[in-house]
Amino acid sequence: MASADASACSALSTEEKVQLITRNLQEVIGEEKVREIVAQRDLQLYWGTATTGRPHVAYFVPLCKIADFLRAGCKVTILFADLHALLDNMKAPWDLVAKRVQYYEVIIKSMLESIGVPLDKLHFVKGTSYQLSKEYTLDVFRLSTSVTLHDAKKAGAEVVKQVDRPLLSSILYPLLQALDEEYLKVDAQFGGVDQRKIFTFAQENLPGIGYGKRIHLMNPMVPGLTGGKMSSSDADSKIDMLDSADDVKSKIRKAFCEEGNIAENGVLMFVKYVLIPVSGKEEFVIERLEKHGGNLIFPNFEALEQAFGKKEVYPLDLKNAVTATLNRLMEPIRQKFATSAELQELLLSAYPEAAKASAAAGEGGAKGGAKDGAANVTREVDFSRLNVRVGRILSVEKHPEADKLYIEKIDLGEEGTFTFFVSLSLFSFFFAFFFFFFSFFLSFFLFFLELF
Repeated sequence: MASADASACSALSTEEKVQLITRNLQEVIGEEKVREIVAQRDLQLYWGTATTGRPHVAYFVPLCKIADFLRAGCKVTILFADLHALLDNMKAPWDLVAKRVQYYEVIIKSMLESIGVPLDKLHFVKGTSYQLSKEYTLDVFRLSTSVTLHDAKKAGAEVVKQVDRPLLSSILYPLLQALDEEYLKVDAQFGGVDQRKIFTFAQENLPGIGYGKRIHLMNPMVPGLTGGKMSSSDADSKIDMLDSADDVKSKIRKAFCEEGNIAENGVLMFVKYVLIPVSGKEEFVIERLEKHGGNLIFPNFEALEQAFGKKEVYPLDLKNAVTATLNRLMEPIRQKFATSAELQELLLSAYPEAAKASAAAGEGGAKGGAKDGAANVTREVDFSRLNVRVGRILSVEKHPEADKLYIEKIDLGEEGTFTFFVSLSLFSFFFAFFFFFFSFFLSFFLFFLELF
């Protein structure tokens, strides 16, 4: 397999390699330098991840891009940034960092295997294996003498947790990330576009202490299930790699996937940046029963996006397709943990607070008869997340595949007509009926009151 990959890579032209390296990226700083290096030798790059919260399915996005780098013949290093986890406002307490590094290594490697990436072609490094050396520490001091407090805070603004009274450790974070490029001996650093300020910080400041500028490759930020960034700290926005198949189905069913909306659609973007690259082909298939119109086959993502934008694809059909494919990717990882007492112990020791919350929720679920105890954890209500609109209901009909779902078409005026999938119980039906007539008679009463 390795020799076949190597021969396939050697058969690629310089432009084909550059296309593989840069495809689906939002921005590249130094693309001409990429071309110059690839024409002479393999590009060396690294991707780093701070070992903080539990990895979730959004990690498939950079890992799929890493598969592209390998196909282009790049030499890729994956950095488990344990010291960064501590510096980022103590997201990972020092006594848990070592365990979390182990957990990240198991999960990341398992995810890579699930999408067919050969591990023998990757180099894995732990940050503290070199970041505590005399030379590295001296370079941190050297860099700190030429960097202002304002520039350091600005560089980490999109990545480091922002608080009213930031700790000195969070100010050091971008300095270390810049130096990693030199100490890992790479040509390029790869990350999300949210890292851009740190990347430009490195470009501006490394030459000041005698080190060269690197290339920076930036992935777009894929929206989470609630429309914003997928985050480990927001349970509703992410799917954990060990979530059950039912949990995955439930979370994707609840995901923001408005019909016709292609701008902030995490479900649709997951198809583009994970499911299509993983499949190894451009085509994407939405499987449906013949009685519901049969399978929908799209030759590429652009065709799917266009059809969704024209409201030719039901959000539920897209969600079902993503759920099925994602569960196939996750199942080997779930089984690996389910059959290993050692890995289960590692999970509990790396994230003890999550284990306690799950246990407490499980007790509540057992007492209340709930199927999923974790769903019973009380969450603070945030009214700022409400989006209140006034519209005119054009039609209501039962969903063909769900007994408790209804399809509503609502006219929102200048914004256009939208389709919503809602669950209408008998209670909500009578409540809506009562509210309608109450509003009608109140308006009638006020009208006559004004006349007299």
